[in-house]
Amino acid sequence: MYAQGEPVSGGYYQGFALAVPEGNQTPYVAMADEGWQMFAKRGALAMVEAWGEDVPHGKRTDFYRAAQAVEGEVPVFSWIAWPDRDTCDAASKAMEAEMEGAGMPEMPFDGKRMIWGGFEPVFDSGASS
Repeated sequence: MYAQGEPVSGGYYQGFALAVPEGNQTPYVAMADEGWQMFAKRGALAMVEAWGEDVPHGKRTDFYRAAQAVEGEVPVFSWIAWPDRDTCDAASKAMEAEMEGAGMPEMPFDGKRMIWGGFEPVFDSGASS
């Protein structure tokens, strides 16, 4: 697992599910660290990259199917905590502008099979009432 930032409650989360070849854990962590450096300077509170260890194969749905994992790939689940959606959206726009015209870097996984979404908490057991 790779984790950065403070384990604090965020007002908005970006969540990701993907499949990474078993032998690419080290380059994946290096890529995650580069990403954290970009996100943190733009207001991200925390980031977690969790390497699948106890991920069952379901009969109808599961992480393997969600990320179209093939033999030899590990499901990865990750999230980035932001103070709010506006901060996340502003960071995304700034990073897009910064990377304008640059080629897509080589990734240690097939990014076409990554799924993601933005989430606003409806319950946070760590938040004060």
